[in-house]
Amino acid sequence: MVTEFAEIEVKPGMEAAFIEGVEKSKPAFLRSTGCHGVGLVRSVETPLKFVLQVQWESVEAHMVTFRASPEFQEWRGNVGHCFAAPPHVWHGETVA
Repeated sequence: MVTEFAEIEVKPGMEAAFIEGVEKSKPAFLRSTGCHGVGLVRSVETPLKFVLQVQWESVEAHMVTFRASPEFQEWRGNVGHCFAAPPHVWHGETVA
């Protein structure tokens, strides 16, 4: 299992719309092949910055299967207009 970390900065004034869009997108993530959970963390010091954390069966489940799915289009449709810049995405695995 891997965790996707998507570092996202939103446009000023779009914070609530972004959070709402993530909540609306949770079912799309959870019905996606290989997805085991999703959550959102907001920076206390920089409230326009968020980290979306998605647990995937594998990097391929995220980067190939999900990215080619209608669920990905739904996710981007719900939140893409809030992005100040493209998300910075990386994958991690628990090692300790």
